[in-house]
Amino acid sequence: MKSGNTFAAVGGSLLLIYAGNALAQESTVNNDTVVVTGTALKVDTPLLETPRATSVVSDSELEKRSVNRYDQVLRYRSGALSSPYGNDAKADWFFFRGFSGEDSTYQDGLRLFREAGYLWWKTEPFGLERVDFLKGPASILYGEAPPGGIVNAVSKRPTEETQGLFEIQDGNKGHRQVGIDTSGPVTDSGDVRYRFVGLFRDQDGELDGTDNERVYFAPSLAVDLSDDTTLTLLASYQRDHGTPANVFYLPYGSVNDTPFGKVDRDTDLGDNDNDRLEHEQIAVGYELEHTFNDTWEFQQNARLASLDLFLRTAYPSYMLDDRTAQRGLTYRDGSYDAFTIDNRMIGSWYTDNTENTLLVGLDYQHLDADYLSRDNFAYDTIDIFDPHNSGVGEPGDPTYYDQGKEQIGVYVQDQLRLYDRWILLAGARHDSVDVTNKQDGGEDQSYDDTQMSYTGGVMYLGDYGLSPYLSYSESFTPNIGNDLNGDAYQPSEGKQWELGLKYAPNWLDGYVTAAVFDLKESDTLYPSGGASSNQGGERHSRGFELEGVGYVTDNLQVTAAYTYTDVTLDVSDTQKELRAGLIPRHQASLWLDYDFAQGALKGVDLGAGVRYVGTSVDSPQYSDTKVAAYTLYDAMASYDIDSHWTAQVNVTNLTDEDYVSGCDYWCYYGESRSVIGSLKYRW
Repeated sequence: MKSGNTFAAVGGSLLLIYAGNALAQESTVNNDTVVVTGTALKVDTPLLETPRATSVVSDSELEKRSVNRYDQVLRYRSGALSSPYGNDAKADWFFFRGFSGEDSTYQDGLRLFREAGYLWWKTEPFGLERVDFLKGPASILYGEAPPGGIVNAVSKRPTEETQGLFEIQDGNKGHRQVGIDTSGPVTDSGDVRYRFVGLFRDQDGELDGTDNERVYFAPSLAVDLSDDTTLTLLASYQRDHGTPANVFYLPYGSVNDTPFGKVDRDTDLGDNDNDRLEHEQIAVGYELEHTFNDTWEFQQNARLASLDLFLRTAYPSYMLDDRTAQRGLTYRDGSYDAFTIDNRMIGSWYTDNTENTLLVGLDYQHLDADYLSRDNFAYDTIDIFDPHNSGVGEPGDPTYYDQGKEQIGVYVQDQLRLYDRWILLAGARHDSVDVTNKQDGGEDQSYDDTQMSYTGGVMYLGDYGLSPYLSYSESFTPNIGNDLNGDAYQPSEGKQWELGLKYAPNWLDGYVTAAVFDLKESDTLYPSGGASSNQGGERHSRGFELEGVGYVTDNLQVTAAYTYTDVTLDVSDTQKELRAGLIPRHQASLWLDYDFAQGALKGVDLGAGVRYVGTSVDSPQYSDTKVAAYTLYDAMASYDIDSHWTAQVNVTNLTDEDYVSGCDYWCYYGESRSVIGSLKYRW
């Protein structure tokens, strides 16, 4: 960590606290606290009064759908393409508004780093109390971020009341899981509270000969230091190890027919006698909140994180003849250390006709990654229709990489509410970033950059619960790494206009939102067919999203979503406005949940869902392959045996549909049918 930026971050924290104290002494206006979620604007604000498209998924919904992988949490929300790479369990994968969400993952408002040579942080859904999805560019508040949006996981934290959950699961594909979640006060006064979340999961992979075992636990402690100050300590440990599934298939034999038929979806074209994944991550952090008076509040959250990885996995790269493919090897052994801190001063004051909320913040993030690569693009050959009839190659020559990033940002945002009708939003941010990009025997391609980001929005709170809005937002991404020619990536920049409508009438316990958007990113990354991406041109996404969540009766809850996304890509002077690979134009989903509250079926809860994903294409610079649309069905049934015990069964892909989720040079089979039964005890 560079001492100058460290000093600036700490000094900025002290400056914000000092400014808050000074302003607090001058303030005499009372303020009523609004408690909702702070992801969209970093200030607790009702989402239906936010001029941005945002979705929230609660822990009760995750539990009802028995979500065991993080990239499944947004399956029933608009604007997100979940699990685009099918069965890949090495990481959590999303696309947001047609853009990769690889660097869009946050937890408790702080970035989870996923870059620098397959060093990808993973998130365990059992440890979450909520997931917030902010659609579109978010750099005004979060610094570097891809333009499609961010997804923020909110950790389970201590509760004021004693509560607990013990759960066991069993299912097909060798699925076994035990989880515990207990929380409550430590002291009689309740000023110290604890929570402990723990999980063990063992399961076979989707492909023959693959498996994974996960151990996870997350202790936390909340302490009321005074009536005005609360400190919450958050920690987590997670370890995955097993034989990773090679999810890469060529269009030949997966989407396209061959004289020998197609490769079965459970066929592993990797080298599972030698492939291995060892992934360990640790995080320790805190959240500090201090209220000066009715007007001013200071918030600070920070996290130290460490990740260690060993990954060895073989994959088919291209066909040599009708049966034989050249196979490559990905081999990485490395680690990273990361530190992030975010400091915020929030001031709110009122007049008879106005309500104003000012946010001033300073954040800092530092990533230091070192890893060994022994990739071999000519590892061996494999008969894709008889994978046992193949050779075994050796890892390539070792190359050592030193990569990292240091960023400090200062931001300001103002929300103004006029006459309980108009909401005006404006913000600006300045970032300075230093990118480290070195390798042994190669040119030092480190660089530094500065960036200004802006946002603005206007919303009208109309009658009958109808609230139209218009917003503008920007993003930037200082990319780490090199293209296939060895050239360092340049920063990418995004800009978006969004026009939307939010509907929340008094008679509906829920909401309906609609939005149209126009989103562009310059100097975008796109698949190369190799171990790294290419860069250049522009990625342009235009779309429409419709989403509704609510109770239509006291017992029946409906969750519905529709997404239209048209994404084009410029890859050269002669290849412009090509339809982007992997991204379907149409997606739709519907989940119905009915809870029997009385009668003979009292205690029974039934759920059913359908997910439609439209046709997509391969990355057009590589092939004209088209991927067929598919429709999947999910179901759930639970029964409250008594006030403590609940039995539940979940089925995903009920009809066991055999489908390809998409192609971007490689193609990816989707998840087969999953059946999980669980027994839960609550206290």
